[in-house]
Amino acid sequence: MLTIPKMIYDALVEHARRDFPLEACGILGGSDGVVTEHYAMTNTDKSNEHFMMDPKEQFAVVKDLRGKGKGMVAIYHSHPETPARPSEEDIRLALTPDVSYVIVSLAGPEPVVRSFKITEGISTEEEVLIQ
Repeated sequence: MLTIPKMIYDALVEHARRDFPLEACGILGGSDGVVTEHYAMTNTDKSNEHFMMDPKEQFAVVKDLRGKGKGMVAIYHSHPETPARPSEEDIRLALTPDVSYVIVSLAGPEPVVRSFKITEGISTEEEVLIQ
């Protein structure tokens, strides 16, 4: 299960809306599946179909998290026009072990946020608890 505070959940949705029609992306930090930190990142691909995070930003986030005694809990991105499920590319590029992959879909009238564990090409949905 992935636990996300309501304030961070709202920030994810706002980031997806702000970057629309491009994919938004970022990192969620914390520990033991509980999110406590939100880092909106730059999609250097500037695409509505895929994303790439700026490596310098990633390094700064990891350094900040370590300084706080926390780790990377999830990587998130938005799907501006498609459902909240991992695409073949999302699954192929899910190379960070032991993190959740959160997708914010803006395809419908209301945003949908879902989370997945992706290991060796297998995607498994996990429960998201908004607190």
